[in-house]
Amino acid sequence: MAPIPGSGLAKGLAVTLRTMTRKSVTAQYPDTQPELPPRSRGVIGLFEENCTVCMLCARECPDWCIYIDSHKETVPPAAPGGRERSRNVLDRFAIDFSLCMYCGICIEVCPFDALFWSPEFEYAETDIRDLTHERDKLREWMWTVPAPPALDAGAEEPKEVAAARKTADKLAAAQAAEPGQAAGTQRAGEPGQPDGPGQPGTPRQPGTPGQEGRA
Repeated sequence: MAPIPGSGLAKGLAVTLRTMTRKSVTAQYPDTQPELPPRSRGVIGLFEENCTVCMLCARECPDWCIYIDSHKETVPPAAPGGRERSRNVLDRFAIDFSLCMYCGICIEVCPFDALFWSPEFEYAETDIRDLTHERDKLREWMWTVPAPPALDAGAEEPKEVAAARKTADKLAAAQAAEPGQAAGTQRAGEPGQPDGPGQPGTPRQPGTPGQEGRA
């Protein structure tokens, strides 16, 4: 059956008429802030204490927008006779967000969880040079990083948490057993208990070897 001429136009006008009768849902930004999902890719925060200056994020970045400077320091031995160790100390960690394409590779490859996504997106600048955020600015973004979502009800417990819980249970069981063992030791050493022949507090039975008349 051949289509009726003008049916496509009529369907389009019907959609327009239905939309005209609905209430507008335009968000009045910036008066009304958008409700962003927690995993939105807004800006990257740096947890400096976890950074070991391994340079993985800078090497894997496809835009080369991460700048890291560091130096080595010698750590004295923890015990006498030990060996000195050297460690990397972070001097500079900066991200140029004018070059960043928000791929998230740097966050994925970080082996020590030093980089995190924040849903904040209001950091536009009039000068492009201000889009290079140094480590102090990146550290401030950490305060806007949302908490990780809770595990599913049927999910397995993480191995680290399970190991820590097992160790805590063993320690609690050992501490609970200590008072019982101490009480048992005290009862075994009390005077007047028949611990064995010839021990103090054990009465000598008549007719047994060792009587005075037999001697």
